[in-house]
Amino acid sequence: MNNLIIKKFCKYFIIDFPLILCALALCFTVISCVGTKQDVDIYQDIDYTEADALNNELKNINNLIEKEPVKALWRSYLLFKQFPNDDSVIHQKELCEENLTQLYSDALSQKKYLRALRLYDSLKATSYNDLNKLQNTSELSNLIKKDIPGISNEGTSWDGKMSSLVNGTVTVYVDRGMKVQGGYALPDAVLGSGFFISKNGYIVTNHHVISSCVDPTYEGYARLYIKLAQDPDTRIPARVIGYDSVVDLALLKTEVDAPYVFTLGSSSDLEVGDRVYAIGSPLGLDRTLTSGVISATDRSLVALGKVFQIDAAVNSGNSGGPLVDSQGKVQAIVFAGVQNYQGLNFAIPVEYLKSELHILYNGGERRHPWIEAYGRTKRNAGANANNEGLEVQYVIPGGSAYLAGLRSGDVIISVNEKPITSIDDFHLEMLTQLSSSIVNIKAQNDNGEEKVYTVYLTDRPEYPGYTVYTRDLISQAMIALTGMELVRASTENSNIYSVKRVIKGSSAEESGFSEGDIVQIARTELNEDKSALIVVLSTRKNKNGYIDISIAVAVPLDNPYYF
Repeated sequence: MNNLIIKKFCKYFIIDFPLILCALALCFTVISCVGTKQDVDIYQDIDYTEADALNNELKNINNLIEKEPVKALWRSYLLFKQFPNDDSVIHQKELCEENLTQLYSDALSQKKYLRALRLYDSLKATSYNDLNKLQNTSELSNLIKKDIPGISNEGTSWDGKMSSLVNGTVTVYVDRGMKVQGGYALPDAVLGSGFFISKNGYIVTNHHVISSCVDPTYEGYARLYIKLAQDPDTRIPARVIGYDSVVDLALLKTEVDAPYVFTLGSSSDLEVGDRVYAIGSPLGLDRTLTSGVISATDRSLVALGKVFQIDAAVNSGNSGGPLVDSQGKVQAIVFAGVQNYQGLNFAIPVEYLKSELHILYNGGERRHPWIEAYGRTKRNAGANANNEGLEVQYVIPGGSAYLAGLRSGDVIISVNEKPITSIDDFHLEMLTQLSSSIVNIKAQNDNGEEKVYTVYLTDRPEYPGYTVYTRDLISQAMIALTGMELVRASTENSNIYSVKRVIKGSSAEESGFSEGDIVQIARTELNEDKSALIVVLSTRKNKNGYIDISIAVAVPLDNPYYF
């Protein structure tokens, strides 16, 4: 389990530490050379004023109705905005709406309220005329929350003693049979921690603790158990209800009455220096409580937000245990410690858990949505700088954001009328959303004009940067991959570019690039699992007195700036 923690740590901390970035380049042992001339199908805008193009799009929408009904509605709505008086377009949109309302009714009758909410919100986003005939978002949300463990915060009344909280924690035990080592058969098990969030036996832990129970590629034996703090010798069978590998959370269920139920707090109240307590089973030593403080609140260790850095002692086996405040409320879930570095430990803010508990409870793998774009928080300049929104710096050609009309330079300020001041706000809102749904995004352009864009949410891939790499020319994708925007610098050589801008904090800035540098893309090298890319450049840098040099820029293909 320590290897998994270190792998996760290195995967995301690469964004902040150039030394680790360089180490990634040195660690590439198996790479496949991919030339600068990629085999990509570049999206071309369609002229729907041509009858053939319009009819073809109507056929495409009709083919989507059965397999992807929400996407069909979205495409018909975008077409309707261009041709509001075309009878064939109006008819197609009405067919899509009729289909979705029927699916909504079916979901409601089957008490699949989460699906019903997704369909309702999609109809609302596309201005469906008869929305008042359907149950609204608030009513559906109440139906969803009715049975969700942990949402009502009906925890056990706490007596003020930290020792009492221990009873609500469990040791999570994954029995993986036997392994042969040194010619001997040894027990193979994974140990972690967890905590009760309901009286009827729902437990929260980390995904990486129980990953072998849900990983379709794992071919070995795996059985899941928990051990109560009061009875550490008895294995109690448990099962995985839902899991999220991206934010490293999982919801378990066991058929016992919880001896203590934790109350979920609000970690937005925590600040650097606040006292916290970690409870878990480090190295299998159950009922262990350690204390420390919040060391930092904004570490980038997961792809969809920031996590806490803490100095409370954490070791292998602590993963999945609760991090509580002085009031006994869960403020975070411990998920990583770095071996041989005392006091360098991390925890997932409880807001992430609260945002998607209803989705985990719905069962299965949590698939995160995105709009197929890249960008960063836009901040005012000056001593009193504050966040203005999420600046779009790149959109994938032909992707959801692109088709909806969002472009580089737009600044997102709200999603479904909820204010967005940073990329963290956007990710937190996406934690409440489902793929295959439609949202309304308000953005400002360079002139300060505001406009609402209707955007379809697709499944976020494991490595979004790989999607960018395969769906755009490398020269155009460099802004998202390395953080520098290129423009053609030679009429004779199409592979020579000038750096137009460099994004602060990007791989390009860490590699010393600046505006005006001359760049030639020599080659790109993709590692075997498509999680990272090396871009080899020939360049003349301002900072190097325009001396010709070659440089390799290591690029992780998953980071928080893809959204």
